[in-house]
Amino acid sequence: MEIVRKPFQGVLNIIKFNWPYFVLSGLSMVGLFLLSHLLPEYLRYCVFGLILGILFTTLFSLLVSYYIYDLSPLYRLDWLDSILESSPRCIVNIHAGLDETSGIICKKFPNAEFWLFDFYDPFKHPEASIKRARKMFPSNPGTKSISTLEVPLNDQRADLTLVILSAHEIRDREERVIFFKELKRITDLHGKIIIVEHLRDVWNFIAYNIGFLHFQPRASWTEAFSKAGLKIREEKKITAFITVFTLEHYDSSL
Repeated sequence: MEIVRKPFQGVLNIIKFNWPYFVLSGLSMVGLFLLSHLLPEYLRYCVFGLILGILFTTLFSLLVSYYIYDLSPLYRLDWLDSILESSPRCIVNIHAGLDETSGIICKKFPNAEFWLFDFYDPFKHPEASIKRARKMFPSNPGTKSISTLEVPLNDQRADLTLVILSAHEIRDREERVIFFKELKRITDLHGKIIIVEHLRDVWNFIAYNIGFLHFQPRASWTEAFSKAGLKIREEKKITAFITVFTLEHYDSSL
């Protein structure tokens, strides 16, 4: 498993996985520039403004991505230290086809039992960027493919369950609730479930423009958590663009 992240790895992955968007942006700017020569002078300024707008939003989203995925504490996982009271005995890490955390988790908790699951289903989760990511980066050793409807572990097996930047790929509301019910089932009564996500909010709109629609609003998450019988113990930010939900059973005090 990869442990040390390379410089610019995060932002370069964004470009690799979403290259059609960047090609389209480039072609749009070239097309608008050529079109400007056919327009009256007063309209050229409008076209040049549009070109600058496309260039700025594209570069800005890449700068934000570099900040989030390469400079912030996100992939150092030291933010876990303030969440966990003790070192976990059994950890479950679940992703949707791109695993950038398991090596770091195993290094951080070398004595823990570790389970690694991939819930990607090309029919349920048809996002093109995931398909590209899977072709470029094969699954880590020991990864087991699962369904979001059933996690193959006994009840209350894990005391730490992690889903980092993956749960938003579950677009269907009912599927999302069932998935969280499964996370609750496999997690110990006093264990923690940690969901790390972008939100469909103002900050991510500023960063990614209409791309923020790929994420879920906070209300969708809280609804799914509640329906699954989970409550938010803590909610914190890793930068303004990333939210960490620490969940536990409603009856965890019993």
